[in-house]
Parts: sequence; C-alpha cells; structure tokens
Amino acid sequence: MRAILIAGLLLTVSLLQAQLSIHIIPQPVSLQQQEGIFLLNEKVHIQMPANNKAVAGVVQYFTSAIKQISGYHLTTSTTSEKGKNIRFIIAATSQVGDEGYTLIVTPSQITVQANQPKGLFYAVQSLLQTLPAIRTNQLLQIPCMKITDYPRFKWRGMMLDVSRHFFSPDLVKEFIDLMATYKMNTFHWHLVDGAGWRIEIKKYPKLTSEAAWRVDDWGKPWNWGDVKFNADRSKATYGGYYTQQQIKDIVAYAAAREITIVPEIEMPGHSEEVMAAYPQFSCLPHKRSFNEPGDFYAADAQSNYCPGNDSTFIFLQNVLTEVMALFPSKYIHVGGDEVDKTSWEHCPLCQKRMKEEGLKNVEELQSYFMRRIEKFLNAHGRKLLGWDEILEGGLAPQATVMSWRGESGGIKAAQMHHDVVMTPGTPLYFDHYQGDPATEPPAIGGFNTLKMVYNYDPIPSELNADEAKHILGAQANLWTEYIPTYEQVEYMILPRMLALSEVLWSPKDARDWKDFNRRLQPQLVGFEQRGLHYSKGNFKVDIKPNIVNGKLFVRLETENEDGVIYYTTDGTAPNTGSLRYEKPLEVTRSMTLKAGLALNGSMVKAPAAWRSFTFNKATGKPVQYATPNSKYYPANGPATLTDGMRGTDDAGKQWHAFEANDMVATIDMGKPVTASFASLGCLQNYNQWIFFPQWVKFEISSDGEHYTDVGTANNTIPVTDRASQIKDFGVHFDARTFRYLRITAKNLGKCPKGHPGEGKGAWLFCDEVIVE
Repeated sequence: MRAILIAGLLLTVSLLQAQLSIHIIPQPVSLQQQEGIFLLNEKVHIQMPANNKAVAGVVQYFTSAIKQISGYHLTTSTTSEKGKNIRFIIAATSQVGDEGYTLIVTPSQITVQANQPKGLFYAVQSLLQTLPAIRTNQLLQIPCMKITDYPRFKWRGMMLDVSRHFFSPDLVKEFIDLMATYKMNTFHWHLVDGAGWRIEIKKYPKLTSEAAWRVDDWGKPWNWGDVKFNADRSKATYGGYYTQQQIKDIVAYAAAREITIVPEIEMPGHSEEVMAAYPQFSCLPHKRSFNEPGDFYAADAQSNYCPGNDSTFIFLQNVLTEVMALFPSKYIHVGGDEVDKTSWEHCPLCQKRMKEEGLKNVEELQSYFMRRIEKFLNAHGRKLLGWDEILEGGLAPQATVMSWRGESGGIKAAQMHHDVVMTPGTPLYFDHYQGDPATEPPAIGGFNTLKMVYNYDPIPSELNADEAKHILGAQANLWTEYIPTYEQVEYMILPRMLALSEVLWSPKDARDWKDFNRRLQPQLVGFEQRGLHYSKGNFKVDIKPNIVNGKLFVRLETENEDGVIYYTTDGTAPNTGSLRYEKPLEVTRSMTLKAGLALNGSMVKAPAAWRSFTFNKATGKPVQYATPNSKYYPANGPATLTDGMRGTDDAGKQWHAFEANDMVATIDMGKPVTASFASLGCLQNYNQWIFFPQWVKFEISSDGEHYTDVGTANNTIPVTDRASQIKDFGVHFDARTFRYLRITAKNLGKCPKGHPGEGKGAWLFCDEVIVE
C-alpha cells in the first residue's frame, strides 16, 4: 500500500510539472515559457497597492472570475502573506506604455506589473486564458512564464448596430465581456438609424415613444423598403430603447473592463425615424410622419435633417448635450454616410443657406453641416468622428475619419494629417459571410473569412511613416439587418473577433496563421463549454482560375491547415476515393469541377464547392476595360470575364462590378477567329442594388481600331423583379472572322423609383464572355 501511495504522489507531481500549452490570444509581444506551474488554490493570497480604487476593481474582477471557475474565495490585502501570492503592482515599467504589462509566473508567486490599471486588467485576461473556461473542479494550473506585452494600436474596436434589431442591456454586456477577453478597448454603439431610435432623450420624448418602434416584421427577410411605421403603439410593437439609467450602467460596466463606448448619432442622413417623429427638422416639403394615421413605409419619410433650418441645429445640439452627459468618450460618432442630397437640391431653405455661405454644391453643404456640429462638440471638449463620406465637400478641421468604403478615404484623411480608424468592408464587415453561403445562415452578402481578417493590416502601403501615425487602429462592424438574435451576433463575431484582436494587438512580424490556429482550438473548446455560438470554420474549397500564357489553370485552396482536397471533373460529388489535389490543373474542355475537404480521413459534411467552366474561343484571352471595374469586387483579377468560370448568385465572388458606369470591354483573341455567336453573363439582385444592363452591344474588328456592330441584346426583365437571377445577353450573327471583340453593357444608371436607393448609382455586375 505504501508503495502505491508513493507512486501516486510521484505521478501527481509529474503531472503538475509537465509543460502546459499556452494559447493566449492575442499573441503577447514577448512570451518565454519556463519549467513548472503555479498551482492556484484557495490558499493563494492576493497583494495589491493601498488606496487605489482602479486596481481594486481589477483585483475584484480577477477574484470573481476565479470564484466562478473554482469556487475559491481568494483573500486580498495590501501586504504579502506567507505561502503563494499573486502581486498586483503599479510601478514605472519601461517599454509597455499605458496599456502594457509584465507578467512573471513562478511556482510560488505571480507578479503582475504595469504603469496603469488597464495594463493590469489586460494581464488578467492573459492569466485567465491559461485556466479552464468553466468550473470543472480540475486543478487550476498556470504555466510558469515571463511576458512583456503591449498593444500595437490604440483603437481596437467592435461596432454593434442595435437599430435594425434591438438587443437587451444584458446582451450588450455579454458583447462587451467578449471584447474584454481579447483586449479590445472600443465599443462603437450604433444607437440610431432609419429603422429605429434606441436612446432616451428626455427633451424629445417622441424619439422613444414613436421613433423607437415599427410594425412587427419579426421572422421576415430584411428589406428596408418593407419597414413600416405607425403612430398607434398597438400596431407598432417591434423595437425598444435604452433608458438613460441603463446606458449609465452599461457605460460603467464597460469602463470596468477598460472599454470606452463611442456612441453614434446618425446625421444628416439615415434619419427617417427622426423625420417621422419631428418632421419640422426635415426639408420642405415634409413627407410621411407619425402625425398621420395608419401604416406608412419608413422609406417614405424624409431621410435627412435640413441644414438650411437653424432649428435643426438647435435640436441636434440638445440631443448631443444629453448624449455627452451619458458617454464620457473623447469621440462622438455622427455618421455622415450615404446621404441622398436630392432633397437639399430642391429645398428653398437649403438653397438660401448655400447662397449665404457661398457654398458651390450640396457636397459643400454637408461639409458646412459637419463643421457646425464639430464646432459644438469641440466647445464641449469632444471630437467629431464620422464615416469617410465626411471627406466630401471638405473635411471639418479636427475630424477623425472612419474609413469603410475600402481604405481610400482613410488614406486621403491620413495624408491630410487627420486621424483615421480603418474599417473597410473587406474584410472587416462581420455581417458578411465567413464560410460557404450554401451552409451558412443568411447574411447580407460579401465573404470575409477568418483568414482574410487575420491577414489584414490597418496601415496601407501608400502611407509614409509620418502619415501612418494617424492610423489609430481598426474595428469590425456588425450591421444587423440579417442578424435578429444575439445567438447570431455571437456566431458572426466568433472567432473572427479573435483574429482581429491579434491584428490590432500583436506585432505585425509576429503573426503566424498556423500558430494562431493552434492557439485558437482551446478557445473554441471554451466556446462549446460556455454555450457560445460560433462558426466552426470555413470548410469551403476555393476554386481559383489562373491564366498563364493564354492557358487556363485552376488552383484549389482551403484555409484549413489539416484539410485534404479531393475533386472530380464530371460533376459527381467528390469523396476520399476521388482525385486528390496536388497542383493546379489545366482546363482544356468545358466541365463541371467539384471539390470537397476531408479532415481526419473523412469528407466534411458540407456541399462540395463547384464551378462550371466554359471552354470557348474567348477563354483565357486578355480583357481591357475603357472604365476600370470597382476595386471592391476584384473577383479573379483582370481576366475575370474570360477565366472560363461562370458567376453564381453570390454577388461577392466571380463578378466584375461597375457603379453607375457602363461596362466597355475589349477582348483580344490573339489571332483571327471565326465565330457566329457572342454573349455576356450579367446578374440582377434588387436588394443589393444590382440591375441588368439596359442592353448589351457586340462589335468586332480585325485591327482594334475599326469596329463593326454585329448585334445588340436588349433586357426584357423588369427592374422591379426582386428575384436574384443571372441572364446571358447574347447575339447570333453570320459567321465572321475577327481578332477583337468589343462589348458595351449599358448601366441602368440610377436605382429605380420605389427602390431603397432611389436616385443613387445602380450597380452593373458582369461575368463570363462566350464566343462560339
């Protein structure tokens, strides 16, 4: 028996001293793992400095977390005790700045040191990630290690839209908790938009008694054009708002987790809910409002504040005064995006204002609006922050720009020496798909995978070192048109938020995709244990065509480091007995390629990725555009129209796009060819502002200078048809020999009457050219 006991004790000791894997996200700047472990039990004592309320808050946060996963009540005092101690120290600490920390773990003591309490808080997050996610009553073992850590960027943010769908205060706190775990420090709260006002403003009660509610549309696919208001609260039952007391509570909750909340109050556009409640602040003539009985569409209310009306600014200043009393943040976000200025062009008050102020156009009128709001905010010690449209017409003197339409707005602002927060739609719109749309919950579109987020860098190469200093950091945006539940909120941000946290915290040269995946796996286990909803990963195989010397090749790629790709070329479903992908394959005939992923010797249970390849006389031939396609839809590069791969109803891939411009493409066949048919594939998706061309014209030439018209294909599908659909615009003609083919697709120009984007630029999406 004695021998058995000794053997058991030796086994326990060896288990305790075994090297434990460390999987901290974001990756610390410097981490040196040492031999041994610190065994955390109920006898461990915590030492903290005297008379420091902020540090006491961090310690309370830590002890509460330990109690939750262990049941231990750790003792605290300002002096060291015999036995094991965890020491929290505020002292001059070189290199780490205001948010950094050092952490030393030995078998007998843990020392956490920082210049500021927030550094101690981030050290706590690193410690907690070495412990179980839930209480399992296992031993609490912290690996011995030395960490020196600090963030790369000062703005590490997440945005949550609560206008399209309202989320309770408790759920907002859960969102904040997830941010804190991964050292994110800025919560951008999109509180108001055309679909609903979500913040109590005591001076203007209609904002919450009327503008916070809409006719119930729960369970229906989101469509802005279908959103309805009604002054009768028995009919308008969907929505909600936060009282000022609830907001104060949430702000304090976030502050205790070192998170600043930046509120957004949209102006001058995206304000249909305000104009319906207070139409006197909109342009003349006033449109639909709560003053009328019955249902009315939100889109039929005016969308903008009237900058020609001084009472508009009095209203907004009163609103912002109450907002600033609730939110201590340096920044107040005022929107400024997607303003349809048509009403300003016809409003006598706006025209009068423009004349008085010497403004040349409505873009300068928006700049006037923003400068006036900025002056008010600056007078109250705050800074204006807005979407990149605030650059149009001239940027307010001290404004900070949030660049969402790609990075161009941010680059321009930084070159003007204005501060910038990067949040480009690709890859930082987390409402976009993160995996195969065929297997993912419905989303607004797009495609931003975990790896795309991880590979992002907020500092564009176009900026020099001085300009780059104006990049404060970045944030991800979660617009909630297609996200009605908090479960889906979790699913859309996890685990992409973890990738972004590493982008914003860790040194750029320390990023390692494979190591990140290794450290991610225990985090995913923790999500499972805590009942959090998250994406299991992008198991989609990417089929990528590539033209080399006029020949078409196809690469198959996966983000999954452990996956094996199998494929077929006859349209059948691939399995582990199919061809195993080893290198790019050449396409020499029309075929349907299907590819799937296998993990641990078994195919992933998901539909195979597939693409139909059309091998015709234009396949692999170079394309030249008269007007460049949108950089936001690069598809497979310059030869997308002739890469042999047909576009699908996923607008985010395999299409070249043109906003409000015609597509004029010239294809060089390389040598004379004889053909009697030509066609161009196009996409229509009403909800995404994509419309078929009015017509497509085909011209041929032997010298690239003199062209002959061989036919025009007219559109026969109504612009009001909301079905997502693909149509080939083709013409038959007598057999001709030619080298050059010029195709002109006529853009609709503007979104049609009754469309949510009425009067704004329509999108034209084009893909495969077929010549036979």
